[in-house]
Amino acid sequence: MQSREEPTHEVKEARRAFYTRLDARNTTPLWEVMSGLVTREPASKCLPAIWHYETVRPLLMEAGALITAKEAERRVIVLENPGIRGVSQITQSLYAGLQLILPGEVAPSHRHAASALRFVIEGEGAYTAVDGERTRMHPGDFILTPSWTFHDHGNEGSEPVVWLDGLDVPIVNLFDSSFAEPYGEESQPLSRQEGDALARFGANLLPVEYRSGSLSAPTFCYPYERTREALAWLAAHGPVDDVHGVKMQYVNPASGGYPMPTIGAFVQWLPKGFTGAPVRATDSTVFCAVEGRGTTTIGGQSFDWGPRDVFVAPSWLPVSHRAETDSVLFSFSDRPAQKALGLWRETR
Repeated sequence: MQSREEPTHEVKEARRAFYTRLDARNTTPLWEVMSGLVTREPASKCLPAIWHYETVRPLLMEAGALITAKEAERRVIVLENPGIRGVSQITQSLYAGLQLILPGEVAPSHRHAASALRFVIEGEGAYTAVDGERTRMHPGDFILTPSWTFHDHGNEGSEPVVWLDGLDVPIVNLFDSSFAEPYGEESQPLSRQEGDALARFGANLLPVEYRSGSLSAPTFCYPYERTREALAWLAAHGPVDDVHGVKMQYVNPASGGYPMPTIGAFVQWLPKGFTGAPVRATDSTVFCAVEGRGTTTIGGQSFDWGPRDVFVAPSWLPVSHRAETDSVLFSFSDRPAQKALGLWRETR
């Protein structure tokens, strides 16, 4: 490779003066910044990280004693990626947090441009209501709140309920397209029978190899009981992939595509002793362990996980899973948005 000729002192000074004049007019020379703008491979500032539930849960309960769900509007501890602290993001495109609602509380109804998912971590007796339809929450359930739909949460049970929130807030804010609006009352009136969407759409999963396009989803819940049954059936009747184990994609029943235009969600079963081959993809992925114990290696760093732990794999870092016991992992990423823009890549 031919080496670049070192400019003379006079040329360096002339360039420095020129760049100063450019800066005064809010311009900059592309040749000085191109290597950082157009990288040969993804170069995320995000870092691999894990949040062990046993260490975060006491902080959630402390928050429950310090502020009510009504005062906070949403009592959430945000999971901030250590590489980009201060911006309330777990990846460059996604927000994630753990939300707590205590017995007898209601998180007031509001709506916003960002789409949201809820993955229930702990507890029984809570519900989420979206545009007049209420859905009961059970551990392992995956529940959608589509963009610009009024939603509130309540806990009519006797124990704390915690779920993982995933939102596309960073994508919405990238486009400067954020809107939000309170409903005006704490709870919205119910206009549909509870569970109507569940009865209409069933489990709504597909084997991950049958990926397709994406449209916005209607309001519904993917119950973990049916999800687990689908995983067990596939594990018994199909091959176990050497990278993902048995992996399924949550789908929009109306289109067969992703449940939200910007966020895809997946669930996978890893049999005891499974040691997966590495894979890397351009979509940074947030994982939550549902069952079992294991280790995931991300970019050379190993993270031991157990039930309810959350961890993140940034873009284009090699990821491989090892299962100590039969295990289930839930995950979500911005894959639909990347696919819609023709950007998504994956390599084994």
